[in-house]
Amino acid sequence: MVKFSGAVATINDVARHAGVSKRTVSRVLNESSSVNEATRQRILEIIKELDYSPSAMAQGLASRRSYLIGMLFDDPNAAVIHSIQKGALKACAQHGYALVVKPIDFRSKDLIEEVIKFVRRSKLEGLIILPPISNNDQLANALVQNNIGYVRIGAKIIDDPSRMLISQDRLAMQQVVDTFVQAGRSNIAIVAGPQERLASSERLEGLKLALEQHGLALPSHYIAQGDFTYESGFECADALFDLELPPNAIFASNDQMAIGLIHKAQDRGVRVPEDVMVIGYDNDPMSARLRPSLSTLARPNELMAESAALRLIQNASSDQVAVPPEFDSFLPTLIHRQSTASM
Repeated sequence: MVKFSGAVATINDVARHAGVSKRTVSRVLNESSSVNEATRQRILEIIKELDYSPSAMAQGLASRRSYLIGMLFDDPNAAVIHSIQKGALKACAQHGYALVVKPIDFRSKDLIEEVIKFVRRSKLEGLIILPPISNNDQLANALVQNNIGYVRIGAKIIDDPSRMLISQDRLAMQQVVDTFVQAGRSNIAIVAGPQERLASSERLEGLKLALEQHGLALPSHYIAQGDFTYESGFECADALFDLELPPNAIFASNDQMAIGLIHKAQDRGVRVPEDVMVIGYDNDPMSARLRPSLSTLARPNELMAESAALRLIQNASSDQVAVPPEFDSFLPTLIHRQSTASM
């Protein structure tokens, strides 16, 4: 039994206990065939006993690989970013990789140049790209031309399926409409997200299709245009509540707009859910703390990011990296709370 008193074992500790050079340990870690089997087994046993785990940087120096994956985002919702980072980090930790996160303005005229420089400077082995940046086809084409691996996360397939992970937002809207209709609500409205966002259009079109299946329509005056902010939800509520026949059920394309809408309803004496039921999207932490608490569609952000990272690691590594089949299809699920409670 190897005795080790240090807090964290290093490659030098492994080499010392095995009686070999650090280079020999590195060769074993990188599965080189130049180390004889007896030495290899002795080193592997000591690695196990010392609970040694090579850092991504150390592995990269030994193999001339970086063991780094990048993630691009432009989303003010900290809760969403946190869950996505958590999922990507889970996959990275399992395979000795590290994650480099870069916020970037998706409207920047220098977006493509910035991204290419980021990848080259950090020596990344691939990119996870979040919406709305993931909707940029010119960026995707530039990455292909520069031989940079990537996975886009989005709401609609706009690329080779091997390079995309999709949240089935259009299909998820069936759960929203079913909930409203089963509660006897037929005047159903939407606070839509920014028109340039694919997720916004997918949720809007999905709501229309789901309504059609119940023999209902979505009139234009029941579509209020928001921009994914609390303030826009607050303002859109007035436009809907001022109608001659106000809606008795509203889907807001994200939770921040839904929360703004509920607060305006309370200011105006409109009761939720008695007068109007409300459903949001994102499962923002505030949705459970709000009173009444907000029913919301929860997208599996953590699982999607883990799957995206595994795909990149699989493509960059010669090792067999399994990507479970359930990591290919992602359907948001409706969390029922007080804002849709039946009276």
